[in-house]
Amino acid sequence: MPTLLLLLACLASFSIPPKPAKTYPIGQIKTSKGEILFWLYDETPTHKASFVKLAKANYWDTLTFNRVINNFVAQGGCPDTPAGFSDSPYLLKPEFVPTIRHIYGAVGAGRDNNPEMLSAGCQFYIVQNKKGLARLDDKFTVFGQVFKGMDVVDAIVAVKTDKTDAPLEPIKLDVNIINLTAAELKKAGYTVTN
Repeated sequence: MPTLLLLLACLASFSIPPKPAKTYPIGQIKTSKGEILFWLYDETPTHKASFVKLAKANYWDTLTFNRVINNFVAQGGCPDTPAGFSDSPYLLKPEFVPTIRHIYGAVGAGRDNNPEMLSAGCQFYIVQNKKGLARLDDKFTVFGQVFKGMDVVDAIVAVKTDKTDAPLEPIKLDVNIINLTAAELKKAGYTVTN
């Protein structure tokens, strides 16, 4: 009888599928210069959801890094116009978080000079200044942090540009959301803390 119980217990353990590992949505930008991966902050839920929605809709895949300035930012998405971001699908209320700052590799939302400091859903930038850009804190929303590919960002801001800081040779965007486990993230250089 004990052998039969042991056999039944073994069979039962084989019939229960293992629980899949938890995954996290990660921003991915593929360019001719290489791949950039960044964490999306839960602390900025509206900006995170907007980025995920537009990436899944392939919104940016016809656009470029349209403004690149060494020691400042690589900015991509809808271009600036005299009227502001007229092509933005929508504007977002700011989500300033005291613990999330404009450090090297921070991913922020572009905006024009509107008094409410609303972000343009169509545009993002990556801080390339190694000392960070503290003057932008609490003026522009940071919603992500690059953990792989800052060498790619450094290469992007080093290209030749015109008088509007647009690359002479366009750097096209291929923006995606990929889902990685904590183990996959650690292998890529990011440790999940929550």
